[in-house]
Amino acid sequence: MRKNTFRELLSAGKPTIGTHIHSTWPSVVEAVGHAGMFDYIEFVAEYGPYDLHDLDNICRAAELHNLSSMIKVDQVPRQFVAQRAIGSGFQSVLFADVYTAEEAEECVRCVKPSTPEAGGTHGVATRRITYMGYGASEEYVQALDDVVTVLMIEKKSAVDNIEAILDVKGVDMIQWGPADYALNIGKPAAMRDPEVKAVERQIIELALKKGVPPRAEINSFEDASYYLDLGVRHFCIGTDIMILYQWFKNNGAGIRKLLEEA
Repeated sequence: MRKNTFRELLSAGKPTIGTHIHSTWPSVVEAVGHAGMFDYIEFVAEYGPYDLHDLDNICRAAELHNLSSMIKVDQVPRQFVAQRAIGSGFQSVLFADVYTAEEAEECVRCVKPSTPEAGGTHGVATRRITYMGYGASEEYVQALDDVVTVLMIEKKSAVDNIEAILDVKGVDMIQWGPADYALNIGKPAAMRDPEVKAVERQIIELALKKGVPPRAEINSFEDASYYLDLGVRHFCIGTDIMILYQWFKNNGAGIRKLLEEA
């Protein structure tokens, strides 16, 4: 079984750096690997189309460059997508739209092996991470137990229940979701509203106090300073489609301006 470098970094108390990808083209993953600057890629499956073959191929590409991998899954169907992704080789699962501690427990169970000790719902499956074997080994159980479980805190209900959610055994990391939270409290697109920023700060401070590492999603490395001052040491920076969009927009506008002035 391949070692889970993301889990190793977390267990050692070291910082982690990832980047988001929407594309299922494995060469995008390899480009990240060639950069040599990231610990993992996050495939934001919640936002784009994909099939089960894509999950295998994304993980193959990541493994070629010693990258760990995370997948962001929709609220429904959590268990199916999470377990198929883990079977493909994803070493972390980010669960969207968690509302309560009970849902947090459900997310943890999706990931954990169905042993008496772990109490999960993930059984034996002959998928990519077990080839060529049946998957009933101690190594298989350990691989499932090592999967990093991350929860989005992005609904008012999750904020109201945040202490109980952070106390759920098996929750390894949280991620603040300002866009969804702003929408959920009736302030669409107000991600930088003072009220939303104040709640984010409270969530980060409480998570650190309880020993659950918070992660920050940022657009550039300059954005990290604010979170570093709060004690955050885990970041996911940039998104492939937004990077392309900004390049197209900025360079397209630039060349049009030059043509108009010529």
